[in-house]
This record gives sequence, structure tokens and C-alpha cells, in this order.
Amino acid sequence: MKSFRKSVYMAVAGTALGMVAAAPVLSAESLTVVSWGGAYTRSQVKAYHEPFTKKTGIKINSEDYNGGIAQVKAQVESGNIKWDIIDLEPGDAQRGCDEGLLVEIDPKTLPPAPDGTPAAEDFLDGALLPCAVSSIVWSTVYAYDDTKFPGAKPSTIADFFDTKKFPGKRSLRKSPLVNLEWALMADGVPNDEIYEVLGTESGVDRAFKKLDTIKDSVVWWEAGAQPPQLLADGEVAMASAYNGRLFSAIVKEKKPFVIVWDGQIWSVDVYSIVKGTPNLKAAMEFLKFSTDTQRLADQARWISYGPARKSSIALVTTHAETGDEMMPHMPTTAEHMQTALATNNDFWTDNQDELNERFTTWLAK
Repeated sequence: MKSFRKSVYMAVAGTALGMVAAAPVLSAESLTVVSWGGAYTRSQVKAYHEPFTKKTGIKINSEDYNGGIAQVKAQVESGNIKWDIIDLEPGDAQRGCDEGLLVEIDPKTLPPAPDGTPAAEDFLDGALLPCAVSSIVWSTVYAYDDTKFPGAKPSTIADFFDTKKFPGKRSLRKSPLVNLEWALMADGVPNDEIYEVLGTESGVDRAFKKLDTIKDSVVWWEAGAQPPQLLADGEVAMASAYNGRLFSAIVKEKKPFVIVWDGQIWSVDVYSIVKGTPNLKAAMEFLKFSTDTQRLADQARWISYGPARKSSIALVTTHAETGDEMMPHMPTTAEHMQTALATNNDFWTDNQDELNERFTTWLAK
């Protein structure tokens, strides 16, 4: 993936608001859009679903899932398509495309920026895949309960692994993704060498050895709503989490959590269309509508994820309910990007099955 910083800090030429061209007559009465639930899905409902229904009359049915392409594969192979559009992580979108499970998308069919810049130039580098279109830039960070640490406060990834200086249970996603990168960071590997080291057997061994040091203190989570709840219930003192989930807990629910941005691992989320959907035309119109300049800026009014279009960035304002300025809470601010690491999607596409197996074996020990 090319440099994110080069893209995200480009001057945005023109901020005139543009509207998607009128959609053709669509036969579908409803679409099923699958996403991750919680505050994230709510932001999509407010920014995408409700305006699309108002414009077209097509009802959007929301369903939640925990990631992966297993369910999509089962639907496509059986011919029993229940989902139309799915929010995916890029690695899963690439695998799904390679396996013929998703519809290919021509960037030329996507709406341009308000100033006429083609979509292929307006989206951030790496945000368009053969079968997917990015909507947000998000990151995995960790947060701690401030009431648990009246003295010294955690401030680095290394602190997450330091149970002597910062005692208490930790929570991590039940996946090798992010955990292996963080383990190497905490063990002193520079960010620009993480994937080179992780691409070797000795590097993988090193990462798991570092995870061994906190394994007995970890509570594993699978759904994005879990880490803020684990913190709120006092079951853990620190937890990895999606930054948008933490924003909701901190800003809206006034929880005493503090985000540590050091070593945040950022990526994009993408929309894909399930191959074989009988509602292809309507699904394509929804995808184009929900990834235009204004809609992506609108989503950033409901959750602290950065829009994947350059032309949307200047349109980000305040939270729709609290009035808080949103840019300071975005993973894409200059301060938060200083020690950030971009997820290497090519690496995970090539190695995820092997590392998932190794991770599952490690957990069972």
C-alpha cells in the first residue's frame, strides 16, 4: 500500500457539495447490508441507509457479523444468497474476490469528487480494490481505565505488555492480526521492519514469545462491542479496541477511558457486493451512493473514523449529537499518525490461514 500520509494531507481542491446522479429505476424492495454492529453500524444507518431509503424507497435491512468470508462463501456456493452488500476488512475482500465470491467494481462507475476529480484519483491510495470500495479509515488502539492507574499512566505499546508496572487484566481481539504486530513493536522492532520480521519463522516465534508474557492476563474478545464493555465492567484494566467504539464510550457515555494512540494500526473498511445477488442493480446504486464525497463526510459526524476520499476530509465538522469537533478524534490526524503502522494487506492475504492456525494452536496450549 502506498504512503497514506501523502494522500491524507493533500490539499483538498474545492469543497462544493456534490450529489450522486439520479439513480435508475430499481426493482428491489429491500437490500440486506451486513456490517459490524454497534456505533459503527449506527453511523452507516444515519449517513447511508436512511438517506438512500428516502431517495429510492428501498428499505435497508441491517445484519451484524464478526468478520470473515465463510458465510459469504456458503451462500454463493449453495446459491442461497441472503446478503447483498457486506462491510469487509481488505484482506477478506481480496480473498473473496480471488475466490469469485464478490462482484468486480469498475472505479469509473463511481461518482467523482464535487470538482470533477475521478473517483480513482479522489480515493486514498489503496482504498479501491478489484471487488471493493473503501468507506472509512479506522484503527485498532488500546485504552485504559483511568481509575485503575492513579499514578503513572500507560502511554506506549510496551506499557500494554508491562504487567509489573501496570498490573491488571488486558483484553485483545481473538486473532493474530494486530496482536503479532504489537508484540514485535513492544519487543523493540521498528515499525518499518515489522512485516519483514513477521515474514520469517524466527520473527513469528519472537512475536508469540512476547505474547506469552501476557497470555495469562488476557481476556479475549471477538465482537467490537466487547472491549468497551469489559472496561466498563471492570473486568480488564486495558483493552485493544476499534477507535470508533472508544470514541462513543468516552465522548457519548462519559466513561473514564483514555486512548493510547502509540502504535495504532490503521486500515480501511470496504464495501463489497455478494456475487449472485438478485438485487445487483440496487446494490450497485447503494454502493455508489454511500461512497460519494458527502456521504463519507456525513458518516464522520457520527463516529470517529476518517473518510476514505480526499474530497471528504474538508467537510468533516462536528459530531451530530454532542457537537464535539471530530478531527481531533480521527486516527488520521498528524499527531496520531506519528507512530502509526498501516496494516499490510498483501502480507495478511498471503499468510492469514497459516498464522490463524498457529494462533489457534497457541491459544490451546
